[in-house]
Amino acid sequence: MSKDTFFMQKALDQANKAFDAGEVPIGAVITLEGEIIAEAHNTPISSNDPSCHAEVNVIRRAAKILNNYRLANTSLYVTLEPCMMCCGLLIHSRVENLIFAAPDPKSGAVISNGKLLNSDFVNHEVKFSHGLLEADASEILKRFFKEKRL
Repeated sequence: MSKDTFFMQKALDQANKAFDAGEVPIGAVITLEGEIIAEAHNTPISSNDPSCHAEVNVIRRAAKILNNYRLANTSLYVTLEPCMMCCGLLIHSRVENLIFAAPDPKSGAVISNGKLLNSDFVNHEVKFSHGLLEADASEILKRFFKEKRL
């Protein structure tokens, strides 16, 4: 198993924790020099805070652990394409690499809508790739929303 697959599997483990807590199942992991710095999942419902996306939660944890609001040389693994808010956070926190599993045609802002990370007005380049364990990430989201509709 590649390191990228291992880290995305850890993000999926976080998504499962969100699922079990009744939150939209999205998980995230931040790494530095091939080591996990922080892990988190969505918590907007339980925290009554609409900004508590998995990416926000994991970046907050990593910044505290590293004692720095800049997360230079880090990689963020997340199970769903980040939204506009999270793209802005990736830029401002100086995350170097973004790896996301599944695209989000409705709200994703990396490749699906807006393509914010490729904008010419941003002051930091976040490299990105997608598709790693996409089927697994999509399946847990589909299962969550199917159960919500029952």
